[in-house]
Amino acid sequence: MSDIHTHVPSAARRSFRPLAVSFALVLGFMVIEAIFGFLTGSLALISDAGHMATDALGLGMALAAIVVADKAATTGGRTYGLYRLEILAALANAILLFVVAAYVLYESVQRFQDPPDVATTAMLVVAVGGLAVNLIAWRLLRAGAKESLNVKGAYFEVIADLAGSVGVIVAALIMILTGWPYADPLFAALIGVFILPRAWTLGSQALRILTQMAPRGLNLDHLRSDLLAIAEVIDVHDLHAWTLTSEMDVATVHLMTTKDADPHPVLDEARDLLQTKYDISHATLQVEPGDHRGCSEVAW
Repeated sequence: MSDIHTHVPSAARRSFRPLAVSFALVLGFMVIEAIFGFLTGSLALISDAGHMATDALGLGMALAAIVVADKAATTGGRTYGLYRLEILAALANAILLFVVAAYVLYESVQRFQDPPDVATTAMLVVAVGGLAVNLIAWRLLRAGAKESLNVKGAYFEVIADLAGSVGVIVAALIMILTGWPYADPLFAALIGVFILPRAWTLGSQALRILTQMAPRGLNLDHLRSDLLAIAEVIDVHDLHAWTLTSEMDVATVHLMTTKDADPHPVLDEARDLLQTKYDISHATLQVEPGDHRGCSEVAW
């Protein structure tokens, strides 16, 4: 049997400090934005604070992925360490997104019927501060996004929040310059609608991983055929592939060979195939001689 392991890339470790600083900035200003959203009566600020909260959680998950993957503790019966914590956090993030979007859209409808007074100057100042924070985070993460997919996801979260901050600024300027009171609920609703597809995507991806479906884009029939094409392999069974956490697909498979086949080249070729063609760097491969019996007794 062969077990292929992977380690945290140095690019991810280099990104830890920029991620940590960005996380602190976004989380801190999210609290400020939420407080001033309620104080000024601006629904657009409140919705952007909710959006910022999900971005903070996204940055936190990116940080957790680096820390957990680096330690990969397998004690206390956790044979896969704590990798799945990131996926559970992603599911919680998606649920939070849906709740925030639903609240904002409901409040928007109410405010279109009776728009309240909004302290537009304070709203504008806070929104500009939010834009500045997101610009700093964008600058910090830009380099790391070119090296790490994990950091790239956090980078796109920040870019999305930049758009939200710009929307709040535009709403504040419209109300200051024209006095039109519907700009605040209108832009709040737009931010709420913008959140919904992200929530759906994030939630569906998390559920796909938690239900151990095959990685998206992986054709198990093609993988089985490629493994069967390896010299001396006469049967492929008990093939399973799933995603453990972000950027970590895993697989298990039994390879039955001719009776007198040397298992070493079979293992080497199968391992190289999984790594190079299917980007699966953690796999457990069991090689069985052709006269072996017993695997068919497995009931699932």
